[in-house]
Amino acid sequence: MTDNAFEVHDPLILKNARQVLDACQSGAEMRQAVLDAVQRNETWRGQQCVNLLAPEAPTSPTVRALLSSEIGTRAAEGNIGSVQRWFAGTKYIDEVEALCVELLKQAFRCRYADHRLMGSMLGNMAAYHALAQPGDVIMTVAQPYGGHSSNRYDGPAGFRGLKIVDVPWDAHEMAVDIDLFRKMAPLVKPRLVTLGLSMTLFPQPVREIKEVVQEWGGKVFFDGAHQAGLIAGGQFQDPLQEGADLLTGSAGKTFGGPQSGMIMWNDPELTVPITQAIFPVLAATHQVNRVAALAVAAAEMIAFGKEFMAQIVRNSQALAAALDRRGIAVLGKHKGYTTTHQVIADVKTMGGGLDAAHLLARANLITNKNLLPNDQPADWDRPSGLRMGTIEVTRLGMKEPQMEQIADFIGKVLIDKQPPESILEDVIEFRQPYQALYYCFENGLPG
Repeated sequence: MTDNAFEVHDPLILKNARQVLDACQSGAEMRQAVLDAVQRNETWRGQQCVNLLAPEAPTSPTVRALLSSEIGTRAAEGNIGSVQRWFAGTKYIDEVEALCVELLKQAFRCRYADHRLMGSMLGNMAAYHALAQPGDVIMTVAQPYGGHSSNRYDGPAGFRGLKIVDVPWDAHEMAVDIDLFRKMAPLVKPRLVTLGLSMTLFPQPVREIKEVVQEWGGKVFFDGAHQAGLIAGGQFQDPLQEGADLLTGSAGKTFGGPQSGMIMWNDPELTVPITQAIFPVLAATHQVNRVAALAVAAAEMIAFGKEFMAQIVRNSQALAAALDRRGIAVLGKHKGYTTTHQVIADVKTMGGGLDAAHLLARANLITNKNLLPNDQPADWDRPSGLRMGTIEVTRLGMKEPQMEQIADFIGKVLIDKQPPESILEDVIEFRQPYQALYYCFENGLPG
């Protein structure tokens, strides 16, 4: 390797890793170095931090155990059924996968579901492969308004060779400008309209959009990566019932399962293009341990989802209101701040999202920087916003009173300018009683 070799990863962190490995005297010591790093993360992030990342959710003990189960060593290429498999000896794998499919159908109240996607980004790729051809026009939400890169030129949509037109957006309402959409869409006649939002606070006009695009046979694709659990738990709009042709989602995030993707639909005419996009294009051997874990997560959602998702939303609204009272500007105030797991704060006057997130992390308060509607593409690394989510704190049994305390911690760092280290021990002490996970079969509902 030459000194000027290009590396996309942080060269200093890679250098430190090489030094650790160079100091090892055996493969066993290298193994231990990995185990030690994992344990450090588990102790810090898993036991001492208040995690407010919107894309993360701790899985139940059963889901976590299934991720290391024996079935994960088995190959299962193909569709369910002995004739459609490449390998023999899959009768129990067929059983597990069929249970997962039927549980997803029940959880999302839909006719068809597929479980094989290794990530929700691949779910979006499957959607674009199945529902559009290179050169087709699609409409998606721009990133400063919350749109996700997977639906833009630098993600699967662009990779598929699609022409992307921005969905008109009302930045104040944090929703599609439906009146302007009714004027714009007929001019470009999009093959597909994608509602894919990584910054999501409120429902979108799915029904109205479908009424417009169906005039020329256009379809609506709802990328529910963040909202999947809220949809299944009945605490958000139900896109498929409102006219969306396809729904994708992350099995993690609000759904609380293993990190992977899900895809759901009702129209039987979509079954062949969607499933052929999944196999053999995007998935072959698809980690059956993950499928088993997803199946149990779906059963947990059926059993506990309504209560779990309702508390997530209540906690988000309580956290947003408490931050607002402490002088931190929160988007969507005139609409009650949020109807999801997310809270979006404007911290431009507090150093911006990058600096604010890293300051809070020094106090074991984990958030992430986020673009806001007034930000420009050049602000990607240093945007104005801070995104927070209440999935993990809710699953740990926290409720509205605890959101007040969390907001107080954040206010001490961002408003009062206290050194993060000055409240670190208080944050760790606050976190210590919350170590059990709820809304699962092991521990049921919190008291």
